[in-house]
Amino acid sequence: MNNTVRNKMSLLKLPDSYEITVTDYFVPLVEEIFTAISTKNTSTSEHAPFVLGIQGSQGSGKSTCSEFIKLILEEKHHLNTVILSLDDFYLTRAERQHLAINIHPLLITRGVPGTHDIKLAIDTVQKLIRLPPKQTQTIPRFDKARDERQPPSLWTTVSEPVDVIIIEGWCIGMKPQNHEQLRVPVNILEAQEDADGSWRNYVNDSLAGDYQSLFSMIDELLVLKAPSFNAVFHWRRKQERKLIDTLAKQDMDSKLHTLSDQQLKRFIAHYERLTQHGLTTLDHQARWCLVLDETQQITCLQHPLEAK
Repeated sequence: MNNTVRNKMSLLKLPDSYEITVTDYFVPLVEEIFTAISTKNTSTSEHAPFVLGIQGSQGSGKSTCSEFIKLILEEKHHLNTVILSLDDFYLTRAERQHLAINIHPLLITRGVPGTHDIKLAIDTVQKLIRLPPKQTQTIPRFDKARDERQPPSLWTTVSEPVDVIIIEGWCIGMKPQNHEQLRVPVNILEAQEDADGSWRNYVNDSLAGDYQSLFSMIDELLVLKAPSFNAVFHWRRKQERKLIDTLAKQDMDSKLHTLSDQQLKRFIAHYERLTQHGLTTLDHQARWCLVLDETQQITCLQHPLEAK
């Protein structure tokens, strides 16, 4: 499996030292996930895919983590694994423009609960769970550089029954806040552009609705815990620079919808409230928690539910 890991590292442009992270953390983590999968399969009469939720703030490495969990599950345990990113279920730009006009201007910006097509996400998961042999299912894709959903002709096709579904996203597993928590703005964006609280209340109400239906489909939750919200800007900035470099190599216009540092600070301000909320609540409800330091390095694997 070592060659497969190194090939994946090369594809993801990861340093050679990342192999230690895979060996020390992802390999033993996947063994624990496999045990959870086996336990589920022996406790039910019908075989159903195991659904793993992965939550982490922007730039925390959710996608990379998902890729290596998938690789190890498939290479070592021969389990067909599909990754769904919540980012791929963003509403189209036209749909967000409609929300911006009719509900609140801040809803033009993708990311917060209320800016995803959650019904499409639920439908996709349900169809993957029931996918019979020789049938296919498509998975939506979102182009962040163009801030638009890809046409169906560019969606990913799954063509065989699924054993494991990974759902990754920054707000996966989150519970809504109470109304008292919503009363006070958490940053300048909320204070100046959401003075009456209508935007954050809409976001919170959305999170309390169909998002919880999606999260209820998850068997176990893995959290990638950031040290603080301050680290998120630097991680997200690194992610943005990587996107710009990728577009440049593809001779695409990197200014399409990529962000300057000033724009990025405003962008992540939309996420601050729920990111802070998640940092104080999510790890307590997770089966596994990978603790990150300021440099995005994993420092330990915790088992919060076992500590209760």
